[in-house]
Amino acid sequence: QVQLVESGGGLVQAGGSLRLSCAASGRTFSITAMGWFRQTPGKEREFVAQISWSGGSTYYADSVKGRFTISRDNAKNTVYLQMNSLKPEDTAVYYCRARSDRGNDYWGQGTQVTVSS
Repeated sequence: QVQLVESGGGLVQAGGSLRLSCAASGRTFSITAMGWFRQTPGKEREFVAQISWSGGSTYYADSVKGRFTISRDNAKNTVYLQMNSLKPEDTAVYYCRARSDRGNDYWGQGTQVTVSS
């Protein structure tokens, strides 16, 4: 099992920045990738960004490319999402996900990000 705890959400004005953190514990040695997803009421959870745990390859949704940066600190078992130039449409609950070498997905509890216009 892998446990995930997110932090860093909040309220920010359009154009502002926030940094989300996700700390992993438990069977962290089994993690192959970590990522961020987001969800708004009535919509499906959507992919935002992902980073591989070993090589550090990154992937982004088109909607956040150039504005968001995902990074990791393997020593701290933590992944970050730096969000710049935030827009009201970025408002959502952001979830951290860890994927294990067995293909299991683990999710955090979510953190609210609200961008005011």
